Amino acid sequence: MYICSPDCCSLYYERKIMGKRNLYLKTTPVKEALDSYMKTLKDCVQPAYESIPVTESLNRITHKAIYAKYCSPLFNAAAMDGIAVSAKTTENASEANPVELVLGKDCRIVDTGDPIHDPYDAVIMAEDLLETEEPDKVKIINSAAPWQHIRPIGEDIVAGEMILPGRHCIRPIDVGVLLSAGILEIEVVKLPTVAIFPTGTEMIEPGTEPKDGDIIESNSRMFENMVIAQGAKAVRFPTIADDYDKIKEAVREAAENFDMVIINAGSSAGTEDYTVHVLRELGEVLIHGVAIKPGKPVILAIVNNRPVIGLPGYPVSAYIGFENFVTPVLEFLGQRTGKQNKTVEAVISRRLVSSLKHKEYVRVKVGCVGDKVVAAPLARGAGAAMSLVRADGFCVIEQNSEGCEAGEKVQVELYRDMAEIQNTVVVTGSHDLILDVMADMMPDRFPGMHVSSTHVGSMGGLMALLRKEAHIAPIHMLEEETGIYNIPYIKRMFREPVALIKGVGRVQGIMVKKGNPLGIETIEDLKGIRYVNRQRGAGTRLLFDYRLKQAGISPEEIHGYDREAATHMAVAALVGSDSADAGMGIRSAALSMNLDFIPAGNEEYDFAVPVEYLELPHIRAFIEVLKSEEFHEKLNELGGYTWEYAGEIRIIE
Repeated sequence: MYICSPDCCSLYYERKIMGKRNLYLKTTPVKEALDSYMKTLKDCVQPAYESIPVTESLNRITHKAIYAKYCSPLFNAAAMDGIAVSAKTTENASEANPVELVLGKDCRIVDTGDPIHDPYDAVIMAEDLLETEEPDKVKIINSAAPWQHIRPIGEDIVAGEMILPGRHCIRPIDVGVLLSAGILEIEVVKLPTVAIFPTGTEMIEPGTEPKDGDIIESNSRMFENMVIAQGAKAVRFPTIADDYDKIKEAVREAAENFDMVIINAGSSAGTEDYTVHVLRELGEVLIHGVAIKPGKPVILAIVNNRPVIGLPGYPVSAYIGFENFVTPVLEFLGQRTGKQNKTVEAVISRRLVSSLKHKEYVRVKVGCVGDKVVAAPLARGAGAAMSLVRADGFCVIEQNSEGCEAGEKVQVELYRDMAEIQNTVVVTGSHDLILDVMADMMPDRFPGMHVSSTHVGSMGGLMALLRKEAHIAPIHMLEEETGIYNIPYIKRMFREPVALIKGVGRVQGIMVKKGNPLGIETIEDLKGIRYVNRQRGAGTRLLFDYRLKQAGISPEEIHGYDREAATHMAVAALVGSDSADAGMGIRSAALSMNLDFIPAGNEEYDFAVPVEYLELPHIRAFIEVLKSEEFHEKLNELGGYTWEYAGEIRIIE
């Protein structure tokens, strides 16, 4: 009988076990393979977070929503070079009746950005001043309107408002806005670290003179740059020969020190393709082989609660495997959404007038409503940095063009991915802080879905629905005759059935400085003080008009009735900064700015939506957020809301 030596047995084992072919019993469809892998991965792996200086945050992903610490501007500021005046002193100025102003007495010289204090409440541009024979006097021939050419405190950023939502990729403009708002440090997603191992005895480094049978290794460098492009850190290791123990030790160590491991080559059916055996010994192989060509021999495994992916050696197969499997894992670990710049044709929602002298870039919000892409212009002012933060792209108006009419088709250069825009709920109408809360919650609860809101007032929102330029219109419109909110307006304006999604009850009232120094208690007390109003068509303005009518007060008796602010927070900022004595708004805005609040009544803040949109996935997600306990907890933190009917749907015919 032949008795083999230990060395002979070892050789036999190596040939039969280690050198066996990795025959595929089946291949898994790509989506099924990825879904299965990601489900298992999310059960054992979570993204990590860290705090970093804002100045080092470019291209990083925010963990949670970030709120402004300070207003911008911090004070009422001159928007032009010229003179600061009291508008009253210029009331009768005309060409026939020029008015002379004494520098240092009736006015003072200001440069753009200078603070404006009482008794001055307007700026006249230097270009509109006429010289006089006396050097300390100037002449004007036009009266100044109150607050002309003055940037009010909080015009761009209001303390307490959300600057950036969670899971947002920080851009250069965001860094500037964060610093302007007093934010110096933020919490971001930690950059995933990725170990990359090329394998193969036949592989040589670029620059080495190849011999017969040698292959220049290049895939790992491609992976390295693809990882960096995904916003992660890549560490590429030297090529490992086809040696089971060396591959095993390298992967074991990497799985302890990196967030992810990529092994290139050795994943197929050759006798020296050891990768799958190594991964089965070290951890769990979930998928080996996917139904994709080229790129079938992909391995999806987990070692030490880390994703480990084996990719084929052929360059095209390796690239396709990376895009289909590595990219989604890196997006999960880094909390990123893949982006690709694109130009689309969109319908502009509002008339844009432009100078013939310039090529103008108008910042726009973009959404898909029905079968058309809608672009809603944002603030065009040079100081409105937040419009860049909020924008989805630019509508470019070429030189020698006077602009475009509402409803006209325009080209939009996108910063957001079109797939993201298609899954965005386009909300146009009345402003409330809860829209920011929902915009922050949506992508967290429903990845890939977003909320985009434009504040044009309740009536403006309903008009946007009629033009099919929005999915949802937030409204709070009181019918004076019946005392009923929202439903009468919908019935009058729409022929087709419209769904009313119940939102929140909220308290409207008069916001005044802390301690209520003027002793304001009722609407009657607003006569003779400095008031700031909401824009025409806003539900808050309709309520204020209703209260004035009840009290027998005409708008002309309210000083500042025509002075408008676009949001509740902007009103609160103006009152808090002593730019106004009072303004009407919601309790949560008053609480946010540490103001006193005199309740004027409860109201219903609801969401109108065409019935045909109710089954859209992102509209259903919006409703689920409204109903969620997490949302209700946030409402409780804000204060001034009730939510017992939130998410209920009522069909108005």
